[in-house]
Amino acid sequence: MNIALIVIGKTDSKEISALVDMYTKRINFYNKFNITYIPDLRNTKSLTEAQQKVAEGEAILKLLDSSDRVVLLDEKGAEFRSVEYADWLQKRMNSGVKRLVFIIGGPYGFSEAVYARADEKISLSKMTFSHQIIRAIFTEQLYRAFTIIRNEPYHHE
Repeated sequence: MNIALIVIGKTDSKEISALVDMYTKRINFYNKFNITYIPDLRNTKSLTEAQQKVAEGEAILKLLDSSDRVVLLDEKGAEFRSVEYADWLQKRMNSGVKRLVFIIGGPYGFSEAVYARADEKISLSKMTFSHQIIRAIFTEQLYRAFTIIRNEPYHHE
């Protein structure tokens, strides 16, 4: 199974980018993983929040295949402890899914069309994080899940 992360916009912070790059390399030791960056929309001052979500949603949907298992990182999604998330991931890996796609929305979230396409939603916290910092948090948790699955000494419980 391939795992993909789709995000809106580049990461502005060198420090966040370095963390994401570090965990991406670590994840690829266990499983094929890639990140696709959708360019930020231009002239967003002339768009409403709803119009911006629709435009971002159209760009997201173009990157998805009908066979993809799509998981939105969304504040209203299911919450897991790290060990539970590792179990969730292992079940998806065993299910025969060809590509598991996680999506981090833009600053205003997702369009209705993206919500309609999603198979699941996961929340990484009840707290709100910037759509850039969540990239580092997500990649670290994905790496952590693989170390838990492999029973390696990264996670302590």
